[in-house]
This record gives sequence, C-alpha cells and structure tokens, in this order.
Amino acid sequence: MAITAKMVSELRQATSCGMMDCKKALNECDGDMDKAVDYLRTKGMASASKKEGRATANGLVESYIHPGGQVGVLLEVACETDFVARTDEFKAFCHSIAMHIAAAMPTGLVRDDIDGALIEKEAEIYRGQMKEEGKPDNIIDKIVEGKLDKFYSEVCLMEQKYVKDPDMTIEDLVNSFIGSLGENMAIKRFVRYQIG
Repeated sequence: MAITAKMVSELRQATSCGMMDCKKALNECDGDMDKAVDYLRTKGMASASKKEGRATANGLVESYIHPGGQVGVLLEVACETDFVARTDEFKAFCHSIAMHIAAAMPTGLVRDDIDGALIEKEAEIYRGQMKEEGKPDNIIDKIVEGKLDKFYSEVCLMEQKYVKDPDMTIEDLVNSFIGSLGENMAIKRFVRYQIG
C-alpha cells in the first residue's frame, strides 16, 4: 500500500511522533492506522525504558486556570535539557497534562502518594460490600485487590486514562512522548486547586 503524506500527517497528529517515525510505522503496518499507533506506542515505550536512568535537571512549571477561574493547576515536568524544555511540543505536552489534572482530579502522582489510611478505608468498604453480597471468604481478598486496582486507576495520575485519548494512560502518554522527544522526562509533582 502506498503511504501518503496525508496518512503520515494524520498519524503524527494522533501520536505526536516525528514524521519519519510515523512513515516508518505506516510502512511496517501496511498503512493500517490503528496498528501503526500501537507500533509507535510500543516503540515509544521501548525508547522510554532505555532513557529511564538519565537525569532530568531541566523542565517547566506549567500553570493552568480553567475558564471561569474555579479550578487551577500547577505542574512540574522535568526533562534532560533546557533546549527541549523551551520547545513548543514540550510546552504543549505540559499544558495538556495540566488540563487533564484539572478535569480528572487525581489525588496523587503514583500509588505511593496515596494516603495509606484512605486505602485501608476503601479496602474495608469493599470487604463489607462483598460480605453483604454473600461472597465466599476465600475470594473476597482477590475481589478487594481488583477493586483497589480500579481505585488506584482513578486517583493516581500516572494510571488514569488520558481524557483526550481513553485508550492510553498518562504513563503511556509520557512514554510515547519520551520516544518522540528523544530524551528522558518525568512528571515530578502537581497541585490542583478548586474553589469550595
């Protein structure tokens, strides 16, 4: 199948990957857009894991105020070089993550950031629900574990589904961006403010 510039452009828009990477992905996947997206995500994650140990001493603090002024976000995203931190792509990425935080209301960045007392309270509620439903004791812990995984996916930023593309988590998005960026980066911390 002939790969057109329009196809490459569409894939680039969907993935934020470089033009040559998009063209290669489309060639590898015989022009199938969905397979090409998966291919790029896989490659991005592979690239991200190679860059994982590299220091991220530069970056940006992004601020976002939602229209109406009721919700605001401060977000720190680190990268390896000042050059990358000043690019429009990096700034747009930081802005997208800040908007996601405003909309999705994560409680913490990763699981370790969530208060242990809150997790224990949730687990007790789930255990009580399972007992009320008459579930056998030997499977309650497995069910509670599954429900806690779902809870983490709702409150941990890195595990949340990205609001602009629910097929990928924020972690997938970061890894994909690392692949297209060519250097390591990390979301360091955030604060979300809301009136009331």
